Amino acid sequence: MGCQHPLSFWSDWLQSMPELPDISIYLEALQSRIVGANLVRARIISPFLLRTFDPPVDAVLEHRVTELRRLGKRVAIGFDNDVWYVFHLMIAGRFQWKAEGDQFSKRYGLAQLEFTTGTLILTEAGSKNRASLHVVTSADLEDLDPGGIDVLTATLEEFQQSLQLTNRTLKRQLTSPMLFSGIGNAYSDEILHRAGLSPIQHTQKLTPEEVERLYSATQEVMTEWTSRLRKKAKGGFPKKVTAFHREMAVHGKFGEPCPVCGSPVQRIVYADNETNYCATCQTKGKVLADRSLSRLLKSDWPRRIEDWEEGSS
Repeated sequence: MGCQHPLSFWSDWLQSMPELPDISIYLEALQSRIVGANLVRARIISPFLLRTFDPPVDAVLEHRVTELRRLGKRVAIGFDNDVWYVFHLMIAGRFQWKAEGDQFSKRYGLAQLEFTTGTLILTEAGSKNRASLHVVTSADLEDLDPGGIDVLTATLEEFQQSLQLTNRTLKRQLTSPMLFSGIGNAYSDEILHRAGLSPIQHTQKLTPEEVERLYSATQEVMTEWTSRLRKKAKGGFPKKVTAFHREMAVHGKFGEPCPVCGSPVQRIVYADNETNYCATCQTKGKVLADRSLSRLLKSDWPRRIEDWEEGSS
């Protein structure tokens, strides 16, 4: 087994934003723990977390959780008074669950939501203060949904329409939250490898067969990894949520052998982002590293993680 390059590991850790499979497992775990429970107390410990002021945070105290939703990579908790808590974990935000009787510091994490069944804690590694909480009514909930299609239920035609709406690189288009719901840096690498397509291939130059291949790969990868993470959680609350898994084919595997052909996995590093791919399986043997690539990335790939998530250029 090859060793992961230190820069690749560091870059991966920085960019381990929970994506569709991770958020789905969080929601499944929360479903059995807080739906039907009342919120007793809400402690907002970090002054940077809360991004709204009306309704106030305590508007849902003593109210019952009635619904959970995934809005792209956001987790939305709905209460019986038509108010929602909407969390975006961004890169380093994670949830923890403490059952009744568990001991923990009252100043731990960014926020603590004490329900009648236990306490949900939001933590964030590092000091970037990227995680966020919006408190909104149902009327404003839709504004927090980026609007991307659900790739697990979309038809081939819907997928193709979103994919080829503009002529951009596949990596950029797949990770646009306004086009595809819940796909980020990690799973886009796996999808493109499964489909045998270059991350910098342009969307409007794909053949119908390549579009269909990408559509199938997207559904397969997201379904398979949701199932993997579900089995790993074993009914418990998800721990060590990360976008890096040893079972992945290329993501975070720079220098290691491709599981399909054995060639060393390559990488594209640009600003805050690292993309992994197999040159043999995806780019006809060409290693993507030259001046023309740098110009392409500058025009097509945002520099900041926030811009990737917001769909900005």
